[in-house]
Amino acid sequence: MSCCYELLKAKATTSNPSSVINIGSVDGIRAIDKVPVQETYAYSASKAGLHQLTRHLAGRLGEEGILVNAIAPGPFQSKMMKATLDAFGDIIVSKVPVGRIGSAEDIAGTCIYLASRAGNYTNGALITVDGGVTIGNISKI
Repeated sequence: MSCCYELLKAKATTSNPSSVINIGSVDGIRAIDKVPVQETYAYSASKAGLHQLTRHLAGRLGEEGILVNAIAPGPFQSKMMKATLDAFGDIIVSKVPVGRIGSAEDIAGTCIYLASRAGNYTNGALITVDGGVTIGNISKI
C-alpha cells in the first residue's frame, strides 16, 4: 500500500475516522442515465469510474476507519468551464433549477461536512452539488 494509506490508517479512530474526498462530476452520472451534453466521452467515463472507485474503496477501507466519499459538481466557475460559460452561460444557468452556477462556498461546505464529525457516518456516498441539474428543471418542461 502507499504511504498515503499508511498515514490515513495511522490517524483513524472509530470516533474520528480519516476521510478521502474524491471530486467527480455530474457528467459521470449523466453518462449512465442520460446522454452527456457535450461529446466528452473520456471525461464522463473517467468520472463514472471515479464514482465507482469511491464506492469500492469505501467498502474496503471503511472497516479500517477510512471513509471514502465523492462529490459530483455541476456547473461551476472554473478554468475548465470558462470558455463554455463565456459562450453558453445564460443557457447553462437556464437549465439549473436553482437559477445559478455553483460557487466555491458550495463545494467547500460539502467538503467540510464530509471531513468533519458531521460526516463521520457517511461512507461510499456520491453527493451531487449541482443546483438540481441531474434531476432537471421540470417547471420548464
